[in-house]
Amino acid sequence: MTPTLIGRWQSRIFLFATIGVLFSLPFALSSGVEHIQWVYFWVLLYLSIFGLGWDILYNYLQKFLWDHDWPGVLILISSIVEATFLALLINFVGLPNIPKDNFSLPLYVIHYTVVWVAIYCSSWVVMRLLFPRARFRGGAWIGPWPKVN
Repeated sequence: MTPTLIGRWQSRIFLFATIGVLFSLPFALSSGVEHIQWVYFWVLLYLSIFGLGWDILYNYLQKFLWDHDWPGVLILISSIVEATFLALLINFVGLPNIPKDNFSLPLYVIHYTVVWVAIYCSSWVVMRLLFPRARFRGGAWIGPWPKVN
């Protein structure tokens, strides 16, 4: 299946909103329920928002690949690029609700890695179990079936 841009966006939003939140909960609750660390959810939100833009680039670049697909090694490389971009942005510029003076790179790397591995595995297993026909629709799991002429 070659994902379309809409399929990429739907998958990214769904996986970050479910798997990303689920695997960020232990980090956010590490200081107890009374002291929820919301910064982990803000990181997820920024990864999702910037990821929608990255997906436009990935969708464009995959047209130059011989099979028009985005293989696993490119998914790994793109995740490293996305993580580095956001870390540099937070560290040097800062983002709303993520102050640059309170940014911990080791915690960011651990959190990002845990969430990325969970989302990667879910996209290859859980999504295919929950939405088996999405691969025939360019990865889109919401919306009408394309009309066949």
